[in-house]
Amino acid sequence: MLTPVDGIQMAARMVVAAVAGGGARAAQLTSHGNSVRSWRSVSDVAHRAVVPGTGGKSHSVAVFLHSPLTFHTTSEVRMRARLTIGMLAVLAAVPAASAQTLAGSLNGAPPADSVVISRYIYGHFAEMLGRDIYDGVWYREGNGPWHLRQEVVAALKKIKVPVLRWPGGCFADYYHWKDAIGPQAQRAPIVNSSWGGVVEDNSFGTHEYFELVKALGTEAFVVGNVGSGTVQEMVDWWDYINHPGGSPMANLRKANGQAEPFGGTSLIGGRKLMFWGVGNESWGCGGRMTAPEYATEYRRHAEYLRNMGDRAPFFIATGPNGADTTWMAGFLANARLGGRAANLGIDLHYYTRPNRAPGQPLPQQGQRPAGAPAQGGAAQGPQLIQAATGFGENEWFAIVRNALRIDELVTMHSAIMDRYDPQKRIWLVVGEWGTWYSQEPGSHPGFLYQQNSLRDAVVAAIHFDVFNKHADRVRMANIAQTINVLQAMILTEGPKVILTPTYHVFEMYTVHHDATLLPITYDAGGYTVNGETIPAITASASRKDGLVHVTMANLDPNQGRTVTVALQGTRATKVSGRILTGATMDAHNTFDKPNTIQPVPFNGAQLAGGNLTVQLPAKSVIVLELQ
Repeated sequence: MLTPVDGIQMAARMVVAAVAGGGARAAQLTSHGNSVRSWRSVSDVAHRAVVPGTGGKSHSVAVFLHSPLTFHTTSEVRMRARLTIGMLAVLAAVPAASAQTLAGSLNGAPPADSVVISRYIYGHFAEMLGRDIYDGVWYREGNGPWHLRQEVVAALKKIKVPVLRWPGGCFADYYHWKDAIGPQAQRAPIVNSSWGGVVEDNSFGTHEYFELVKALGTEAFVVGNVGSGTVQEMVDWWDYINHPGGSPMANLRKANGQAEPFGGTSLIGGRKLMFWGVGNESWGCGGRMTAPEYATEYRRHAEYLRNMGDRAPFFIATGPNGADTTWMAGFLANARLGGRAANLGIDLHYYTRPNRAPGQPLPQQGQRPAGAPAQGGAAQGPQLIQAATGFGENEWFAIVRNALRIDELVTMHSAIMDRYDPQKRIWLVVGEWGTWYSQEPGSHPGFLYQQNSLRDAVVAAIHFDVFNKHADRVRMANIAQTINVLQAMILTEGPKVILTPTYHVFEMYTVHHDATLLPITYDAGGYTVNGETIPAITASASRKDGLVHVTMANLDPNQGRTVTVALQGTRATKVSGRILTGATMDAHNTFDKPNTIQPVPFNGAQLAGGNLTVQLPAKSVIVLELQ
């Protein structure tokens, strides 16, 4: 008769033989779809072994005991090792010879010049695009009446959406708001020529947007039409939304069923303000302007959006496209802001795309970037899988590397803003950010519908940790987009609704909303593919209501990290946490399996001797609470 330990050891030897014999650098071994837990997050490790791999590398194998085992025969051992139903989970993951131990420090006592992490950093963007509004938040059964989808509203309330940017995007600069007010049957339809060429009935307009704002308990961020509109049109819209009563537009609003000004105002610096975008991407789809040209248009439009009663506009101007420092400097040099700088944000846009393989140069002139259509027989640049799922490590690396670039962009644009605004009155707003892949096969062309995987969750964590770090300048950000478009929180299919890994990161990071930023320093380690190395971890920390919260992400899909942080200024005696990870790099939720990836309790953090030690598994995002 074999003892339980004998059985476990034999099972482990069988796994070693199987992995070594296959010669593969396998990330997971599972059976019958059972979920796999990282060996660092459980305490019942029964056996570990080193597996020879390819290229002279070794892999660590952990076998976990989840229920009592009694083996009577060798054949039964083999049978149970193969099935592992509810008893064994096997993880072949960490290159044993290159495990990293990293050090850092955290000051739990905020410094005198500390800043608050604005909740608006965790904002959203819902454009009239694809199925973000129609079939997203605005839903109907068959030919029935449109209405807010309550399960979507409930889910978004859980992540405490602080601000919602609308109606665009490119859509904003040919949207004429008067077409979407009044009785639904009398509204003029519109052809969405930017996105999909579909005819929309304009059933979702100003009144419906503010109904959504109220239902979510969020704040409004309306983007006005500069590209194809007029100053008068924008002034009328501002008046319609905000005038307390008696003006022609306020009377029109009252005739349409809304006597009082709409909600969604923000208390900033003791004043009642409303976020108002003066155009969108005016360097591109919003008018193809130069920075000095846009600065002139900005001055004209902003001049006539006057205070209404106790409400004033908080203007958000078109900012640069990615690394275009010429735009940032050109706008600030020509806008003649004066005292208006106190109520102004500048809107940077940056999307994360897989544009080059690790270790390869960017495509040169005459080459085409990854995934772009061939033109005129030009040479191809390095090719990467453009899909949201089904990718390999090259694509994982390319995306997380490019997501990290947001730190560089924020730093360079902040430096320019510091020259014109050393008091940091002007907000840097990252009004559109997120991953952009090929849309899902079979989805409507131009709707930008894509799946959302663990890789996207890591991208979200990267951005949040960067925004938190720069909280003195970055005061708002809006992910693109909320539902069914690009890096969405929620996907819908008819009546079905699923939450994405990105949604779960937003929920985990709610602990940082309006919390005081804490200084945290750490050795980020290194993650290397094809000779190119990027930081392996990101992190940020904050304090609110007497609690310290730490968020961390491990960007390496293969190797865990042990991070030991020396605590200062806090006497924490208890730590708890949650983790988001998955069995594969592209782990994602589907309508058939909606809970494949979601946060679970994390037990890999300990407090001892004034230190916080975190066993951070590969490809994971965690949030910790220190009491």
